[in-house]
Amino acid sequence: MWQQMTQGLRMMLVLTVLTGVVYPGVVTGLCQAFFRGQANGSLLAASDGHVIGSRLIGQSFTRPEYLQPRPSAAGNDGYDAMASGGANYGPTNQKLIDRVAASVAAFRAANPDYSGPVPADLVTTSFSGLDPHVSPASAEAQVARVAKARGVSIQQVQDLIAQSTEGRDLGFLGEPRVNVLVVNLALDESFPRR
Repeated sequence: MWQQMTQGLRMMLVLTVLTGVVYPGVVTGLCQAFFRGQANGSLLAASDGHVIGSRLIGQSFTRPEYLQPRPSAAGNDGYDAMASGGANYGPTNQKLIDRVAASVAAFRAANPDYSGPVPADLVTTSFSGLDPHVSPASAEAQVARVAKARGVSIQQVQDLIAQSTEGRDLGFLGEPRVNVLVVNLALDESFPRR
């Protein structure tokens, strides 16, 4: 009996070292060697070098000179990575209807020069509540406000957004998208705030 227990304990010790130390160490090393940026959170820094955020996690921008992201239901005030999750309201839920109507009214008030239909992703949350992207249509809907706040032409802001627009993954997966944080950093670099 002791011989079987000793063999079992040795096997547990060997597997613990292999799967709890060696394997994670090898995977971490490979990731640091070949995918350093992604392994460290895809962090973005300002021109002075301090980290502003991750290209993978949305954050709130409310000032008129910035592109604004889609709404967040993560946490009480939104954009709380510790409380990631959507509201899970169905399309007939009155709370969702009221929130979307309020979001449309707020968007129209903040963007008086835009008269087209409000893109859905500017008034609905993503499943995680932390989506860092908006559609190109959502970015375009905000161009006049951003250009006016920064004192530049609409074409200059459109060009910057076009340069920052990400295409479909592998050419066919997903939709074209604009990373809000990347564009806002580019706006600060190209057209500093007044």
